[in-house]
Amino acid sequence: MINRFSFLWLAVFLLIPTSTKAQVTPKVTNPDIALIGDFRAWYTSEGPRNLDMEMSEVETSFRSVIDPFARADIFIGMGHDDGEFEFELEEAYLTTLNLPYQLQAKVGKFRSNVGKINRLHPHALPFIDVPAVYANFFGDEGLNDQGASVNWLVPNSRFYQELSFEVTRGPGESESFARAEGNRMLYTSHLKNFWDLSDNASLELGISGLTGPNSEGRNTTIGGVDITYKWKPLQFNTYKSLTLQLEAFQSQKDLGASTIKANGFYALINYQLARRWFLTGRFDQADLPDNPDWNEKAVSTTLGWYLSEYQKIELGGRTSWGPDMDQSYQALVGMVFVIGTHGAHEY
Repeated sequence: MINRFSFLWLAVFLLIPTSTKAQVTPKVTNPDIALIGDFRAWYTSEGPRNLDMEMSEVETSFRSVIDPFARADIFIGMGHDDGEFEFELEEAYLTTLNLPYQLQAKVGKFRSNVGKINRLHPHALPFIDVPAVYANFFGDEGLNDQGASVNWLVPNSRFYQELSFEVTRGPGESESFARAEGNRMLYTSHLKNFWDLSDNASLELGISGLTGPNSEGRNTTIGGVDITYKWKPLQFNTYKSLTLQLEAFQSQKDLGASTIKANGFYALINYQLARRWFLTGRFDQADLPDNPDWNEKAVSTTLGWYLSEYQKIELGGRTSWGPDMDQSYQALVGMVFVIGTHGAHEY
């Protein structure tokens, strides 16, 4: 009896049209989940403890399309702080997928669209240490805030253009900005221009603008420009590539009776030696937003071995100096691994 019933049920199922089967099939709603580990070890010429190592961060990401109108991205990090591990909500935002006029909106907590690398998570960068201008102007973790943003894909038939505008509440901890007690917000804008120079090369020019309250109860305004040239020959695209990149920022901090102007930039070259080997050299120069006489300079290099899209090992060296600081030296080792779905990085 059971066998006859099973046979009849199978026959009926095979006769159901494909479209009907799709309707009765339960929808899979599990998000794409990934876990990223970032281990660091280093030597520094300063301080009583010259050698150290730590599990710098373990990051978990949950990413999924909610419906045809929006997607959600959530990143939760567990970082190392003075011997203790602490959980932190790094990003959690909702992005629209179906707005008219080539618009896209985003709400939540996210890394601000400033310059070229602020939106990238540290493990996705081609170097281990943070450029001095980012550390001095925005902090080691970059500018990450809560609010809303709107992106507009500019209708331009000659080259790619994208304009973004963000309104956020103001970061709790920042070298340049402060969260105001009143209704004053942090405003950020970025214009991205992208050209295909040939089948093998591209050029990108970005312009950034930020203005918001500072710790003195006044305003700080920052302007920035980023230029990126990439060469990746079609015939050898898995073995050779070259990236030249420059970012520069100028800060104006209003103190009421006076205004402090500070500048900073970095320039890098990233060359692909072989299929899995990348070499990056970088020069930094940066003031502090409230002390233009600081003028820190640094030279660093990073050799990256990308075993696969899910694992990389980096060896780095850095020396920094300035009029108000002794010259210091660092040697760093970084190991990054990914478990689960590995999303594509920003281009």
